[in-house]
Amino acid sequence: MAPQRRTKPAPRRPKSAPARRTRDPKAVQAAVAGLIRALGLDPATEPELLATPERVADLYAEIFAGLDPGAEPVPATFPAADAGPVAGKRSDDLVIVRDLPFYSLCVHHFVPFFGHARVAYLPGKRLIGLSGVARILEFYARRPQLQERLTAQVADHLNRLLAPRGVAVVIEARHLCMEMRGVRKTGCFETRALRGALAKPAWAGVLDAGRAQGRLGTGARTRRGAAG
Repeated sequence: MAPQRRTKPAPRRPKSAPARRTRDPKAVQAAVAGLIRALGLDPATEPELLATPERVADLYAEIFAGLDPGAEPVPATFPAADAGPVAGKRSDDLVIVRDLPFYSLCVHHFVPFFGHARVAYLPGKRLIGLSGVARILEFYARRPQLQERLTAQVADHLNRLLAPRGVAVVIEARHLCMEMRGVRKTGCFETRALRGALAKPAWAGVLDAGRAQGRLGTGARTRRGAAG
């Protein structure tokens, strides 16, 4: 009996991500109108509610703008060599953006969480324009979010965009889903995403230095190393 040939299994094709459905403002308005009725409210007796469905649809269009097709920012970057003869070449040449405000909605309850981000990177061959980090943070914040995921998304985006030697993102935020309901306590939650060289112990606490010395001002951008 002739030996049977073993056939190799066909290679698995990576699953493509499902296409995101486009937002439907009319459906949002209808859903809000239904929610108003489900809560026992009546626009006929409370005319202030008549335009609420349209207002809420407009609100969601703005605060969920990060979900729109083509919304991903394309920040300006430029070669580190253009910033000076030593920019990005010294081992301690660090760029930090501090006190960047953001607002987002908790994916679990659709109520706000908000706070500030601190972002640092050790330049490789390219630097990002001054507003670029803020645009990336805004893009990922404008959607139903988890703070942990937001922190990682900003760090990973900068990693892809700049190929730096290291990236660190620290976000501090208050969550109204805890303050308005449930335990009803205030608190500031901190999440960190560290990539590359900035994940090493030698850089531990570098993003806390400005906080210990006093805030540098909203959106302040500091640089260590290049100025000597």
